[in-house]
Amino acid sequence: MSSAVQKLETQTTGPIQQSPAQPAATTSAQDPLDSMPWLPCELSLEVPVVRFTVGDLLRLTVGSIVETACHQTSDVPLRVNKLLIGWTEFEVIGDRLAVRITDLA
Repeated sequence: MSSAVQKLETQTTGPIQQSPAQPAATTSAQDPLDSMPWLPCELSLEVPVVRFTVGDLLRLTVGSIVETACHQTSDVPLRVNKLLIGWTEFEVIGDRLAVRITDLA
């Protein structure tokens, strides 16, 4: 078990006490994800491909070019754990392909 999980468990096993100086609305307004920045998630970009068949898949080789339904200026959907969170565009930085977030969902 990781130390982050152990720390979280020790913090949540006792009764939750609120200091008198802190109102209840402030505590409930906090985002629960702020206390779990270590939580893993899956980030994916979806590039739609037009008229793609199993035969096309079987013919793929190194250097194959696949036509997509995206225009050069189209934004690409960005998903975290299959939930749409925004839109991105591809960029080349040095010798790496990167994405720039252009809009949040």
